[in-house]
Amino acid sequence: MRIQESTKEEIKMVNTALITGSYGGLGTCFVGIHAERGGDLILVGRSQAKLEAQAKEVEEKYHVTVHTIAADLSAPEAAQNIYDTCKSNGWTVDVLINNAGFGGQGDFTRERTMEQDMSMIAVNIETPTRLMKLFLSDMVKRGSGKVLNVSSTAATLPGPLQAVYYATKAYVTSVSNAIWRELQGTGVTVTALMPGAMRTGFADTGGLADTKLFSNAVDPKQVALDGYNGMLKGELNVISGLPGMQKPMMSLAPMFPKKAMLNFVYNQQIAGSADK
Repeated sequence: MRIQESTKEEIKMVNTALITGSYGGLGTCFVGIHAERGGDLILVGRSQAKLEAQAKEVEEKYHVTVHTIAADLSAPEAAQNIYDTCKSNGWTVDVLINNAGFGGQGDFTRERTMEQDMSMIAVNIETPTRLMKLFLSDMVKRGSGKVLNVSSTAATLPGPLQAVYYATKAYVTSVSNAIWRELQGTGVTVTALMPGAMRTGFADTGGLADTKLFSNAVDPKQVALDGYNGMLKGELNVISGLPGMQKPMMSLAPMFPKKAMLNFVYNQQIAGSADK
């Protein structure tokens, strides 16, 4: 993956980035973008073996320093442990990319389990919020820092058959936007990246690979680049990776009757709908 040249302003903000969900999909793209620009990394994920393999590959390819932290992001103590590890090792986090997250297809009442949805809320909402609480304070004290929260275009409307996932992304966008305003004048910004459907492991693990929603999924590389550059510029929201009908639908959605839109989204997310 070859990244377009950075502006002088962007180069100044490289330094060290902590990226959750670093291996696979969008996370791998963020790692490559940051490392290619000369930035050091703190990689966070569940599997220590995968983190170590990724760190070795990145260090050899880009000649940057890479640290790893294995963590179960659904655990309430995960964020504090990550922060404490960084502090005890003297690792300064200049860029925080809250990328880890997952979805899951199914009827909220009759198919999805309590454990599935509570775990999703923990990973998609609770841990990113805790990480911002911890790292933003240090960034403000230093007078510099960037946060990129990976949200979704799903944040713009309710999502039947992914009810909790859509709601978590609405939270991510909302809290990111509010904090962006609160931080004005501090030298610190928070940006929400709102991708469309992408070709990553997200669809497979969430049971969405055979749905209409993911039938025209896009490559995540450009989405990651758009989000990263938007973060460096301190943009509020970055919308990227909208294939086919998703582009006009995003602009027209507010004009559609809510019930009709809910029916449309529901039909897009029925298992096996890609073949119908």
